Amino acid sequence: MTQMFSTADLYDAYGERCQSCQTQFRQYGRSRAFFGRIQTVECLNDNVLLRKTLETRSDGGVLVVDGGAHLGGALVGDMIARLGMDNGWFGLILNGAVRDAVAIGALDIGVKALGTNPKKSGKNGIGRVNVPVSFGAVTFTPGHWLYSDDDGILVSAEELKLAT
Repeated sequence: MTQMFSTADLYDAYGERCQSCQTQFRQYGRSRAFFGRIQTVECLNDNVLLRKTLETRSDGGVLVVDGGAHLGGALVGDMIARLGMDNGWFGLILNGAVRDAVAIGALDIGVKALGTNPKKSGKNGIGRVNVPVSFGAVTFTPGHWLYSDDDGILVSAEELKLAT
């Protein structure tokens, strides 16, 4: 996470060996560039499984959450983002909304989402964990690598050498 890299440079170097996400996310966390192994949650307007995943210790993973691009309620607020940060997660990619955007911006974790909504999500525990999820013309497979910065998101089955 602390190494400097550019997704544009990584794409130039690795091209066809990585996928570039077409979804245009907004940056919310203080860490604007982050990378790590992917874990996934698939849920629609329900953040119970997402929270349970972030409660587990990670050695720099990135949680990719497919919320179906639903913007009617936030999947992550500052307390859940802090939980992820405190448990060693480097980043969150949310195909959905966040809330507490200013507070999330003060946290040392990468957070990308489609937008914001002050409304909480549901709490039913419905969804799936660590299954491939697809959006933005990319399949996010658990165990693969994700690289994110201000230019976008790259996904690769293999770890890419970071140039400084």
